[in-house]
Amino acid sequence: MARILITNDDGIDAPGISALAHAVADLGHDVVMAAPLHESSGSGAAIGYLSHGVDIRVEARRFETIDHIPAFGVEGPPARCVFLAFLGAFGDKPDLVLSGVNPGLNTGRGLLHSGTVGAVLAAADFGISGMALSLDITTLESARWATATEVARRALPVLEAAPRKTALNVNIPDLAYDQLLGVRQARISAFGPSSTSVVEVEPGLLRVVVTPREVTLKPDTDTALVADGYVAITSLVSPRAVDPGETPTLLAGALGLS
Repeated sequence: MARILITNDDGIDAPGISALAHAVADLGHDVVMAAPLHESSGSGAAIGYLSHGVDIRVEARRFETIDHIPAFGVEGPPARCVFLAFLGAFGDKPDLVLSGVNPGLNTGRGLLHSGTVGAVLAAADFGISGMALSLDITTLESARWATATEVARRALPVLEAAPRKTALNVNIPDLAYDQLLGVRQARISAFGPSSTSVVEVEPGLLRVVVTPREVTLKPDTDTALVADGYVAITSLVSPRAVDPGETPTLLAGALGLS
């Protein structure tokens, strides 16, 4: 069985992480929870400021239904939790990282900013495979955590057998498990399920406004697939250099350097 770090970007006290930890531990895996002390959505793969002598607050937590699982609230975003776990801060280094279950989708190009996904990309950067899990919920009270955790349970053996540094982004419809239409490999859509704008409330004060997005998306994209009732899986890579074409040569000429 694997040593598995479970994190999220909603905070150590969020319901999705406890549901996921409970389901994975029931499979016999060696589970440790480490997640932000506070809401850290939108943090991407940031680990925050780290330098010699910096102190990081860590609070041990205990949850009634999973009191056998070590849990830690960490000052900082989820990728920092992964970083600290890799350094052995919570015991043995993890073999795998699971991030979630996030209440709400992480689809479209906005996933670049997702702390849920960022934790998995950070894991890949440290040589560890991981899987981000997000559930398309309407309200927290009605969320079908059991559907998401069942997806995680069944997907874990595949993740364990996958090549090192595998990073999966999994988005799940908020349906009963037996109502899911299937699993599809998904392209990243141009848009996520919501649109964000800002309005000026008063001079010096802006308010963020998030509204549902009404747009037709290609049917093989992550947002569209989840809306149609499919589990959408997208394989990601952590940052790497790509062929820049003629850009370096043009820059060299522009700078007067060779």
